[in-house]
Order: sequence, then C-alpha cells, then structure tokens
Amino acid sequence: MRELVDQLLLAHDLGRNVVHCEVVETRGSTPQKPGSVMLVFENGDQAGTLGGGCTEAEVRRQALTQFDSPEPRLFVFTLDDNYGWDDGLICGGRMTFLAQPIRQPGAVDYFRRLQKLLHGGRGGTEAVVIDAEKSGLEAGARYLFDEKGELAASHLAHDVSDAMKERLTDIRERPRPYAQQGIAFIPILPRCRLLIVGAGHVGQAVAALAARVDFDVWVLDDRERYANAERFPTAERVWVDEIGRALASFEPDENTYCLIMTRGHSNDEEALFHLAGKPARYIGLIGSNRKIKLIFEDLEKDGVARESLSKVHAPLGFDIGSQTVPEIAISIVAHLVGHRNRGSAAFPPINVLSPEGGSIPTSVVPADDRSGSGRPSLQTP
Repeated sequence: MRELVDQLLLAHDLGRNVVHCEVVETRGSTPQKPGSVMLVFENGDQAGTLGGGCTEAEVRRQALTQFDSPEPRLFVFTLDDNYGWDDGLICGGRMTFLAQPIRQPGAVDYFRRLQKLLHGGRGGTEAVVIDAEKSGLEAGARYLFDEKGELAASHLAHDVSDAMKERLTDIRERPRPYAQQGIAFIPILPRCRLLIVGAGHVGQAVAALAARVDFDVWVLDDRERYANAERFPTAERVWVDEIGRALASFEPDENTYCLIMTRGHSNDEEALFHLAGKPARYIGLIGSNRKIKLIFEDLEKDGVARESLSKVHAPLGFDIGSQTVPEIAISIVAHLVGHRNRGSAAFPPINVLSPEGGSIPTSVVPADDRSGSGRPSLQTP
C-alpha cells in the first residue's frame, strides 16, 4: 500500500488524474482481501491489483468513468456462477470496492496524511462507511486513525463517535479486517524491521525476499565487500561494523525480527550473546542442532539466562527439504511471515531446549558461506 499511495500522490502532483480503488470489505472466499489497492489512470494505465479477472476489469471500467466526478463510489460484486464463470472466479464470496477520484482538496489531504502514517511504520486503522442506513453516515466516507486510536484524517466524514472508537482493535495484536454496523475497519499493520546479521549468500537471498513481503530490512556484517548497497539494493540500511560492538548498542523493539546467519560459529555466538534477552519479537539462529547446542552451552557459561535462550528460534525455517540457497530463503521467510501474521502462539520457538528438541532440519549452503575455520554457518543436523 505504501508504494501505491506514493504513486498516487506523485501522479496528482504531476497533474495526472487518478482513481484510488480499494477492497474495503469481503465475505467468504475471494481472490483479494480488504486493503488491496489498485490505481487507475485517465490514460487507462493501472498499478496494483484487486485480484484480477472480471471483478478487477469491471472496477477498472467503472473507475474510468469517474474522472469527471470528485465523488467516491462503492461497488459490490458476488462471485457466483452468474458472475465470473469465464474467469474461473466462482469463489462464492462477495467483494465491496471503494473507488475514490483524487481531485478534491479533502481527498488529497486524506491521502497525504495516510502517506505520512504509512511511512511512519507504526500502523493504524482505516474506517470506511459501506452502508449509510446501518451506520447513519455518508456511504464512502473515510476515517483514518493512528496506532493510538486517535483520528488522524477524514474525508466526507462527520465527527468521530465514541462508539466508532470503541470498535477499533489494538493494532499491536495484528487484527484482521472486520465490519460492524455498516463500517468496514481495515487495519494498517505496523511495519516490522528485519535485522539480518550476516551478509553471505543466505542473508542476501533472505533480504531480497523479505523486502518483497514488506519487512524493512537491515543488514549487519563486518565485511564491506559483502555488506553493500550493490548486494542489498532493497535494504533500508546496510551496516558495516564489528558485530559485537554494533549489537551491544542495538535496541530492538516489539516489531523487530533478528536473524543470525554469519560466516562462522564464533560470530553467531557473539551475535546471540548480545541479542538474547532483548525485547525483539523474534530472534532466530541458523545452523544444526549440534552447533546450536554448543552455542547455548557456551552462552549459559557466560551468564546468558536459559530462559532467554529458550525463546530463540533455532534452527530456522520450515522443513521443505531445502537444498539450495533460494529454497532455504523461502523456508525462512515463510516462517517469518507466519509468525508476523499469526503470532508467537501459532509459531512458538523451537530449539534444543524445547520439548520438540529443535526438530526443524536445515540444509547445507555453498562453500562461499563458510568460515575460515571450516565450520559452515548452516549445517546439516
């Protein structure tokens, strides 16, 4: 959404007419969920997607008729055997779309405030009126709340009622979209930072994939020939420093994920020494059960609490029989996405200290990711 809002406002500033189309409510099985956005430009170009097929084509067709009107319009489609057969979208669900031309100063101001909220990364909630009769409000009106539940912007909207504020869900719980009393609530989830300690081939592959699924990627390594913008073009920050010194002052928060995947055992141990016990949402260590057991034993001797080590995800990723670096990256990033979207209860830490005993196997990586000591940073169990 962040990139599309940037495109939207840039188009407006350049004098290009554009309609912002968003899925605001769904019921049942649908190809896209609330919060999905498509931009339609006056020349017929588009950016983003609402799920493709007949519904997207129809919303696009309707949007192309709105350039002479500043008013938003709601569209509702039911994906049954009477609609969408040719495109294979017989999902049985229902989708509600809001198409908003960006012409009125009020609409522009709303999206500028939305842009600021998105780039701030703290999250918030959009509330969109989809039923005037049930809500008593104007259909198509929008409210934007920040992460604290305070009104940040509105368009075609009246004063916020206490009842509306009471329906807001805590963004820190990463809620799903919902609708109540004719109002669709679309959570804007906080951005999560992913710190990758180790800029080898696995770190590079994980960084590229994680950026595509909306993590803000930071990379730390003590080797500038590995940690640089050419190898990590999508990273928010590439950090070259001695690992222990850098992590000693690093303060993660509840939206920070940390992956340790350096070139060798000693660097991994040093990194975990500084990260274990810090309030990151997720700390993960790559490697075999044997390597992890040795590191945990060393760190306990150095005074790291066993409770802190028990919260480390090690080894990393899902068991998909990974054999190559891209496959390993997929298994790791899929686990990060699952943890981010479903929470730690669904994805508890598994390591040699847990009842499962760290039973998730990983795979061997190419020799380029191995340390001078001959120990691979990713080993077979």
